[in-house]
Amino acid sequence: MATSHRKVDDTTYEFSLRKGVKFQDGTPFNADAVLLNMKHFKEAPFLFTKIDTVFDRAEKVDNYTVRFHLKEKYGQFLNDAIWIQFYTETYLDKFGWNGKATCPNLAEPGPYGLGPYILKEGYIEGDRQTPKAVLVANPNYWNPEYPKIETVTVYTELDSKKALEMTLDNDNSLDIMPIPFSEKERVLQSRYAKLVSAPSTNNIAIHINMRTGNKRLLDKEVRVALNKALDQRRLLEKSYQGEGQISPTLAAPLYPGVDKVVKNLKAYSEVQSPKAIRDELKKTLDGLELNVYTQDRFMYIWKGIDRDLRKVGVKLKFNITNSEKDVFGQLLSTNAKKNTEDWDLLVWGDDDWYYNHPWSAFFVYRTHNAWSTIFQDNTMDDYIEQMFKESVGTAEFDDIAEKIMRRAYDNGYMLFVPTPNKVLAVNKQVNYSPFRMANIPLWEISVKPEHWSAK
Repeated sequence: MATSHRKVDDTTYEFSLRKGVKFQDGTPFNADAVLLNMKHFKEAPFLFTKIDTVFDRAEKVDNYTVRFHLKEKYGQFLNDAIWIQFYTETYLDKFGWNGKATCPNLAEPGPYGLGPYILKEGYIEGDRQTPKAVLVANPNYWNPEYPKIETVTVYTELDSKKALEMTLDNDNSLDIMPIPFSEKERVLQSRYAKLVSAPSTNNIAIHINMRTGNKRLLDKEVRVALNKALDQRRLLEKSYQGEGQISPTLAAPLYPGVDKVVKNLKAYSEVQSPKAIRDELKKTLDGLELNVYTQDRFMYIWKGIDRDLRKVGVKLKFNITNSEKDVFGQLLSTNAKKNTEDWDLLVWGDDDWYYNHPWSAFFVYRTHNAWSTIFQDNTMDDYIEQMFKESVGTAEFDDIAEKIMRRAYDNGYMLFVPTPNKVLAVNKQVNYSPFRMANIPLWEISVKPEHWSAK
C-alpha cells in the first residue's frame, strides 16, 4: 500500500501511501487508518519476530505520508512490514490485532481488509480454521487489472487421496493442489491436470524435542548422529522424486545470505557417506526409540527417514494427524513444557510466507520463543539478536547468517532434510505461475475460456 519508502535513519522509516485506495467496505485508506492500525498492533502484535518489542510508534506527516519509529536499529523491519496488514475500524473494534505466535489473518468473514478478495465464508488462522473458506472479488480494489477470478474456494482439511481424485479425475472439482512428490506420474497421465514445479524458499522443519522429549536427545552426539545417518541424496532421489535441493540446515539454499553459506557448509551425508560410518553410528544410536508426531502429508518423507534410521538401530513410532492445527498445538506448547502429546520428533511445513529472509527458518532457533524446542542457548540467541540489526545483502548479515547456520549444524538442533520444490497439480485450463514463497498470488491467476467455470 506504499508507493515508495525511505530510511531516514537507523530507527526511522518514511512511507508514501498509495492515493485513492479504499478498504473493502468503501472507507478510505490513509495515514489516519495506518495510525489506528498501528495503535492496535502495538497492543497485540504478532510474536514471531522482534517487531513486538522494537516498534515504538507511527507518526502522520500528512494524509498520505507516515513515519514508523523504532526503539533500536532493526535491519529486518522492511521484511516485517510486509506482514503488517491493515483492517477497517469496524474490524479493529471487534477483534483488534491477534497477538498470536502465528501469522495474522481475519478472524471472521467480512469486508474488513484491503486485498483483492473479500472473505465471504469461513476463516483461516494459524491456530484454527474452518474446513472451507470462500473468497469473492473486491469491487473496491485499487488496481482495476485484478483480481481476474470472481470466486475462489480454499479447502483446508481435505483428505489427500480425495483431493487427488478431485484434481486428477475431474474437470470441475479442484483446480490447484500441492501434491506429494510420489504422485508426479499420476499428474502427468491426467486428462484434466498438468504438473507445475518450481524451486522454492519453503522448508521442512523437523524438530528435535530437547524440552520434554527423550533424555538422550539432550546429548549433542546423539542429535548429530541422527543427522549423519540420513542420506539426503537418497531422500532427494527417492522420497522427493528429485524435487528439491540438498541442504545442510533448515534454511533453504535460495535465501539471501544462505546461498553464500551453502557453498562451503555441506549436508553431513555429502561430507561422509552414512553407509561408511554405519557401525560407528550404531554405537551411539542403537536401541534408541523415538515418538514421531506428524501430519499424514509428510509420511512420504518419514518412510525414507525410517529406512535410514533403522539401519543404525533407531526405532520410530508414529502418531499421525491430518490437521496442521494439531501439530501447531503441540509445537507451540512444548517450549513451556505444556505439550500433551509425548513426542521426540515433530514435522511441519515451514513455508516462506512472502518473507524472502532466512528468518523464516532461523526463528525456530530463537530458544526462548514458542516456536523453538531447543534447550536454552545464549550464544545462539545472541547471534539472532545481532542478525535482527543487520540488513539483508550486507556483509555483516552474511557473516551472522553463517554463524547461526553453523551453530545449528554443529549441534544438530533439528533433523535436517532437503529443501522441497513447489510441486502442484493445476487444471489444464488455469494459468498459474507459482512464487518461490508459499504465498499463492490468487489475484494473478486466470482461466482460459475452456475452463469449466467459464463455459
